[in-house]
Amino acid sequence: MSESRTTAGQRQATTGGNRWVILVAAVLVQLAIGAVYAWSVFSKALQDDGAFGWSKAQATVPFEVAIGMIFVGSYIGGRIQDTRGPRIVALTGGVVYSIGVIIASLARADSFWLLVLGYGVLGGFGLGMVYIVPIAMLQKWFPDKPGLITGIAVAGFGFGAVITAPVGQALIDGSPDVPTKAFLWLGIGYLVAILVGASQFRNPAAPVTTAAATTKAAEPVQARQFTAAEALRTPQWYLLTAILTLSVMAGISLISVAAGSATDISGMSKVGAASLVGVLAIFNGAGRVFWGWLSDIIGKMPAFLGILGIQGVCLLLIPHASSPALFAVLAALVYTCYGGAFGTMPSTAGQFFGVRFAGAIYGLMLVAWSLGGIVGPLLISQLIGENKQYTLGFTVIGIIALVALVVPLITRKPAERAEVTTG
Repeated sequence: MSESRTTAGQRQATTGGNRWVILVAAVLVQLAIGAVYAWSVFSKALQDDGAFGWSKAQATVPFEVAIGMIFVGSYIGGRIQDTRGPRIVALTGGVVYSIGVIIASLARADSFWLLVLGYGVLGGFGLGMVYIVPIAMLQKWFPDKPGLITGIAVAGFGFGAVITAPVGQALIDGSPDVPTKAFLWLGIGYLVAILVGASQFRNPAAPVTTAAATTKAAEPVQARQFTAAEALRTPQWYLLTAILTLSVMAGISLISVAAGSATDISGMSKVGAASLVGVLAIFNGAGRVFWGWLSDIIGKMPAFLGILGIQGVCLLLIPHASSPALFAVLAALVYTCYGGAFGTMPSTAGQFFGVRFAGAIYGLMLVAWSLGGIVGPLLISQLIGENKQYTLGFTVIGIIALVALVVPLITRKPAERAEVTTG
């Protein structure tokens, strides 16, 4: 027993930190930025005639811009992180994100651009910078359980809406004619949480090694450390990005219209729909842990087959779920699988390309989040339209998810000594 404690203590001293404390700090930070998934609560408030009276499409734009900017922030943040370390990137991104949300609180019915600038451009960019940090950092601290740990970290992102949805609704109810005022207090809260959590971030001073890292992996870990440029020369990078894009598009299509769909399809009240958004965020977060853990056991591509297949079937059934209970179950499964893709893909990228340059490689891969996050909400809102054609909208998205099953079927890990041209 004493020998075990000594070994653990020596490893902690050698690596320069307690990896469990860093994990908790990462979850705190992800909770703050994960509030973006509560957007449907704000979207519905912005559409109310007693508030700004915006159209569904207009109320979706700030969210779409934020998701689109995530890739820009994650790519820049990932590259800086690989050279300067995680703390400076997370702190900088957290400040930009929080300031953007606070600026959004100044938007009014006649200043739509201010909400897009604050919440969309600044908020999305800062969010992307922060988001990539724990994902790349924690794979270096936990080589023995990469899927599970990155799943836990990004679960914090999924759980963010659990807190923000009811808090945001309460703040909106306090000033229903100007729902954007809620962003002031939310932005301040996000800033405090990110500054506290990110102050603990650091890379291990030396590689973390455990017996489990060499005995428990379901699939061999890539020994070769691909640079971002080398990864981009492989077909595998594009196949993984396609898988994430298609999964994001499927899941976020429902997320972007969750509150309204619950009301129109199953007859839920507005309060019930807002509560459901918060509850569904639990499944978004839990799915990241569950699928991340499961992918370590059954393999990455089988996990993605399950993620895409379940989403596809549930989306086909949702417009026919006239019962609130059935709607909630189907939506929960979609949220679980949507979160599962984010919980599984970081460790998949690490397994395919190594973890040394994970910040840049996965940061680039998050273009999938932006692509899927823009196309999904735009497509579903156009298909549903003002006539509320939910059957058409969800059927189209569901079929796309099922057709996407072909991508993980043809995706294989790069050969250990794969030839990569140098141009």
